[in-house]
Amino acid sequence: MRKIIALVFCGMTLALAACGPNAATRATTGAATGAVVAGPVGAVAGAAAGGSGAVRVNTP
Repeated sequence: MRKIIALVFCGMTLALAACGPNAATRATTGAATGAVVAGPVGAVAGAAAGGSGAVRVNTP
């Protein structure tokens, strides 16, 4: 059960890390989301995922 909850939180972090028009905004959003979900480690992971551009949300 803990693994499922951890996967859901990681998925939420990656989805929200992609919000923003440029790398700086995505990194900031990812860090904030990661901090809420998983604390300092999540902030670093969210910033890395958002800033790298590996995860993006395309808006029409």
